[in-house]
Amino acid sequence: MKYKKILKISIFTALALQMQVLADEVKKDLVKDSKSLGTVEVVSSNNSEDTNSYTIDSMNTSTKLSLSVRDTPQSVKVLTNEYIEDLGVSSYQDLLNNVTGVTLNRWDERLYPTARGFDIDYYQLDGIPTYSISSSDPDLSIYDRVEIVKGANGLMTGAGNPALSLNFIRKHANSKELKGDINLSVGSWENYSSTVDISGPLNSDGSIRGRLVAKHEDKNSYMDFYEKTTDVLYGVVDMDLTDTTYLSIGASYEKLDRSGIRWGGLPAFYSDGTRTDFDRSKTVTSDWTYWNQKTKSIYLDLKQYVYNDISLNLNYTRRQIYDDTALLYFGGTVDKDTNLGVGYTPLAYSNDSYNKENNIDIYTSIPFDFNKLGHEIIAGFSYNKYQTVSNYSGYPSTGVSTLDFNNINISAPSMDYSYPTTPDDTIQTGTYLVGKFSLMEQLKLIAGVRLTNWKYENDEGNGNREFKNEVTPYVGLIYDLNENHSIYASYTDIFKPQNNKDENGDYLDPKSGESYETGIKGEYFDNKLNAALSLFRIEQDNVAEKIDGVFVPGTTDSAYKAVKGVVSKGFEIELDGEITDNWNLNFGIAYFKAENANGEKVSTDSSQTTANLFTKYTINDFSIGGGVNYKSKYYTGTGATQVTQDSFFLANAMASYKVNKNIKLQLNVNNIFDKKYYSGIGANSMVYGDPRNATLTLKYTF
Repeated sequence: MKYKKILKISIFTALALQMQVLADEVKKDLVKDSKSLGTVEVVSSNNSEDTNSYTIDSMNTSTKLSLSVRDTPQSVKVLTNEYIEDLGVSSYQDLLNNVTGVTLNRWDERLYPTARGFDIDYYQLDGIPTYSISSSDPDLSIYDRVEIVKGANGLMTGAGNPALSLNFIRKHANSKELKGDINLSVGSWENYSSTVDISGPLNSDGSIRGRLVAKHEDKNSYMDFYEKTTDVLYGVVDMDLTDTTYLSIGASYEKLDRSGIRWGGLPAFYSDGTRTDFDRSKTVTSDWTYWNQKTKSIYLDLKQYVYNDISLNLNYTRRQIYDDTALLYFGGTVDKDTNLGVGYTPLAYSNDSYNKENNIDIYTSIPFDFNKLGHEIIAGFSYNKYQTVSNYSGYPSTGVSTLDFNNINISAPSMDYSYPTTPDDTIQTGTYLVGKFSLMEQLKLIAGVRLTNWKYENDEGNGNREFKNEVTPYVGLIYDLNENHSIYASYTDIFKPQNNKDENGDYLDPKSGESYETGIKGEYFDNKLNAALSLFRIEQDNVAEKIDGVFVPGTTDSAYKAVKGVVSKGFEIELDGEITDNWNLNFGIAYFKAENANGEKVSTDSSQTTANLFTKYTINDFSIGGGVNYKSKYYTGTGATQVTQDSFFLANAMASYKVNKNIKLQLNVNNIFDKKYYSGIGANSMVYGDPRNATLTLKYTF
């Protein structure tokens, strides 16, 4: 591993020297032309809700640089406001099922999604890293779009796996006129929802603007006992304080109440070893179970232009997450004749926790011309702190010894919170430097580096560890073949801290995830349609492997050693945007093959091949659309205990009609052919996917 660190440091040094030379040239130009700042338009731009497209002009999730899809030397994708609205999805978990290359791996309310053979374990909010959000299932009503980077995204996020990054971009108050939307919907299983989204000026010239989003949703389910209530409130004020100063301040509150909750899934086997096949309404739960969560957030975004387009940027986000759960689990098999549980006593679990995070990102953007070509340098610093403030749990007695699958009806136990978890902090700081350099008109270099310090601290010292000066390089080249096509190649990586110790009692170094990618990209129809073919190879090394019979000194814990890990290879195809002014398209195919150092397949519980298609065509006031989602076979376990979900297609459709300039009706139907399938598999975690369902929405715009 030492030679790789030397290589990374060499790249860092070379990049710093190159940027210093260019910075000196920029300084000379600024001295020669020290004119006034002038007027800079600072109202937030590139919002996808301002278009009717399935793509956008530029995105910055990959490198912080504002790059078009074609000029980004990685596989990237954006899920725009129009696309999300046409799909008729309203939450993160529903949306994720429509991302090419992703397998959900659902357990209960939690998802453990994967991409390219690795766990998706980090996210971003407005470009700032945040921790897992899968169980909170955030509502999408406050977001303009979701930007996606495939593979490693360590330059912007620091620690994680080389799988996929999702960046949730909040809506802003951009309108200098009063406008808004009111959405009312009704759907299958008594699903009722209402959303109000209003924005407009708060002063006479519109330099101060406000926006308010409020939503309430009540939803039942095809599953026995399950009910869900969602309340969302979001407010933001955007201010042009001066011609060169922009400030955005926002806050959000989301309350998610869910009762009749699964903890894990259904048993996969009867006691005689044959596979179970329950009705999709069956769940291992009772009406007293719940999983409630509240999330409070505040954020600030400040942009100050100091000379022409040179800017200083400050972003801050604070999130507070409250969880309160009461759950029921069964981990055995089922007697085929009596339908009684075998081999496991029903287990109840209660938990009450409070977590918070504070995230800061400060950077400067310096665009400039050199040798009559455009360049840009970005330098920044980020600070991320996630705290477990309190966490109390317990295992209250259910008072029963078995579970009757003909009639799951266990009385509510007295909740138990007698097992506290020691408070802890996870702190990550990162300094990054990245630039876009036009080597010639047809050739661009994207190069960057990040230096990260990562630390875990437990109040009692359990598991305390620190990793300093983790170097994350980024190098990409883009060559324009002609007006419509470019080829590219890139290399970057990401690190993942581990909590395993070696035979000397020292923590293993973090896993490294090196991502190599090349491909061809195209822009068509006046840059309204993006196309890409990407080939990738990912190497995750320094993975912990248990040493049989060897223990950490002074403990009974097994010792581990670092070994060669997983190699994942594959390709992806994306086609997104507008074919004509009336025809939108979102299409993708992804394939990967992941093996360990012994040539054995890994991540078998993820589909190797996935495909997503959704298209919409508009004629006057009528729009009709539809799509297909495909997932290849996935499995877990071996031999007699192997559980397999065969490949399957899901078909969806939508139709909308504009009654007049203010009113639109839209009907969405999902899983049209009512395919029965599992969205999560395992010996005691069989989770069915949603049956056929429909939603009718009325949208009033003013």
